[in-house]
Amino acid sequence: MRPWLLTIIIVGAAWAGTLSGKEDTMPDLKGKKVLIVIAATDFRDEEYFEPYSRLRQCGATVTVASSGKGQAVSVFGKTVATDRQIAECKAEDYDAIVFIGGPGAAEFFTNATAHALARAAAEQGKVLAAICIAPVTLANAGVLKGKKATVFPSLQSQLAAQGALVVNQDIVQDGKLLTASGPKAAREFASALVKMLE
Repeated sequence: MRPWLLTIIIVGAAWAGTLSGKEDTMPDLKGKKVLIVIAATDFRDEEYFEPYSRLRQCGATVTVASSGKGQAVSVFGKTVATDRQIAECKAEDYDAIVFIGGPGAAEFFTNATAHALARAAAEQGKVLAAICIAPVTLANAGVLKGKKATVFPSLQSQLAAQGALVVNQDIVQDGKLLTASGPKAAREFASALVKMLE
């Protein structure tokens, strides 16, 4: 075969691969089960939709839980169908449990059911994640003691009060724990979550 013809074939194949998106392979999370916990009202849109979409794209089975039944409403008025109430959820049924932020997430700060779920996930070595103000729920559950974590800046003292090692970053991973500081970190949070589940 002539050298120039081989070059055209190689370049053409690489170009076709780029067009098909094969150079950026999507992680395969088929068989992975993830529970996303959102407030009944005022959960933050980006913090929910970024990880939800990314996990689904990678083939994970995603269950959405809330304190209410049927549906939840976001900060920006979007309605999301919920699969079950948080009281019905058990950590052992999932590979990861994710708590979403937004002002409404404060409903879980003192919620014994949410705390029990977070503790069970930590004890069982599951991936446990929270974004924005939601890391306060993890702190109040006692799972951030001695762990590096971040949170929405105005709530850093609440994490520190529960023994967390507060890091002033957008996103922090400590073992199987993942925390993020707010909406601007939503995409990075979603990517990190996917990598932890690979």
